[in-house]
Amino acid sequence: MRITAFLVVTMAMAMATTDLSAQQGPTAGYAPVNGLNMYYEIHGSGEPVVLLHGAFMTITNNWTGWIDELAKTRQVIAVEMQGHGRTADTAREMSGENNADDIAALLKFLKIPRADLIGYSMGGNVALQVAVRHPDQVRRVVVISSTFRHDGMVQEGSDAISEITAEAFKGSTLETEYKRLSPTPDQFPKFVERMVAADAKGGDLAAGQLRSTTAPMFFIFGDADGIRLEHVAEMFRLKGGGTHGDLGPRSASRLAILPDTTHVTLMQRMDVIVPMVNDFLDAGP
Repeated sequence: MRITAFLVVTMAMAMATTDLSAQQGPTAGYAPVNGLNMYYEIHGSGEPVVLLHGAFMTITNNWTGWIDELAKTRQVIAVEMQGHGRTADTAREMSGENNADDIAALLKFLKIPRADLIGYSMGGNVALQVAVRHPDQVRRVVVISSTFRHDGMVQEGSDAISEITAEAFKGSTLETEYKRLSPTPDQFPKFVERMVAADAKGGDLAAGQLRSTTAPMFFIFGDADGIRLEHVAEMFRLKGGGTHGDLGPRSASRLAILPDTTHVTLMQRMDVIVPMVNDFLDAGP
């Protein structure tokens, strides 16, 4: 489980200004996967793409606006993972590996043989885990501001994670949406504790695991989003990046680093990111 919300109080207050207007007309339901009843929504039609939210987040406060844009040309499947939003927590350990297995099981439940994945923050790590653990179910992957190892984070961000408490989210949209949507609205402090504990346990991928994934990947970061640039370069190189594209073949994977952009404000750059994502997803088989 990778929590990459580096400045938690800043993130919480920034998200408090997010427009939470509901997306119109989705097909919604609960899928029985690995002991969970996972909430999901389906918008639009076309090739399927699964949206994987960040830590502590929900469909409503992670993907506002994104769903409408992506659903113009695709079947968008938005989910809420274990303990998040309308998906109740269980006694099962929280981990990126478990979340990945849940997404694979959801696709089978929906009778979708293979899908694209877009993951933000924690969701980006889950997307990587799905690509490693269930490669036949993944076509292309978009990783937004995430890492494949804990040491990918800048030190101050890594240090801040262990200090996260429910009090840091007091009055934020992250807290209010949990209380509004969760089947256990009074359990927010316990939920935060479990998330922090899960992050401390690891869930890193080895470089060889990322290198061996077959799905092309698009890595998207801000230049101030709290992930070390050396780690960004390593991820891209592991997927074939860093070559001279005018002198030989280019990697099927891609990299974008947005200027003057933080972990939080990346999600506010939808007008820049979505066209690039659509272009990447439209490329190749």
